[in-house]
Amino acid sequence: MTTNAIGLPNDRVRVGHQAAKGLAIVRVTIGAMFVSVFFENLGKGLYRPAGYAGLIHYYINQGHAPAAWKAVMAQAASHAAMAAPLQAVTEISLGVLLVIGLLTRPVACIAFLYLASLWMSEWGTAWIWELLVPVLASFGLALGSAGRKWGVDGWLSQRWPSSLLW
Repeated sequence: MTTNAIGLPNDRVRVGHQAAKGLAIVRVTIGAMFVSVFFENLGKGLYRPAGYAGLIHYYINQGHAPAAWKAVMAQAASHAAMAAPLQAVTEISLGVLLVIGLLTRPVACIAFLYLASLWMSEWGTAWIWELLVPVLASFGLALGSAGRKWGVDGWLSQRWPSSLLW
């Protein structure tokens, strides 16, 4: 068995590089999904108060989310003038940051929580796997160092290798 300069078997290093490429592909895909959804929702008028409140009321009236979560959604709908643009900024920011691989771990953690909340909001109104796969993929990105390959985090990790942000 041959080893590399730090004593690890070469096949383990190669598998690690392949896994990093896989995580990077998932990171860019989830980021692109956020960017795409941003422009789709922008075109539908869902970032305007009336459009946002209408969608949230649809989830409340037609969905099967827990009553406590429906109360949270009702609060968001009643403050749609703030919540709608906040959702727009969240979606485009998560998308761009994931695509470029900047602050990937905290951004992926936020994406995981954000998508999980949307998934719960859509219970009974959409196919269950529609958001569950991106939810779990975002969780995987938060666990792995997905921004270190083909991302800004790779450069930052060379300068500050002990940071947990990348």
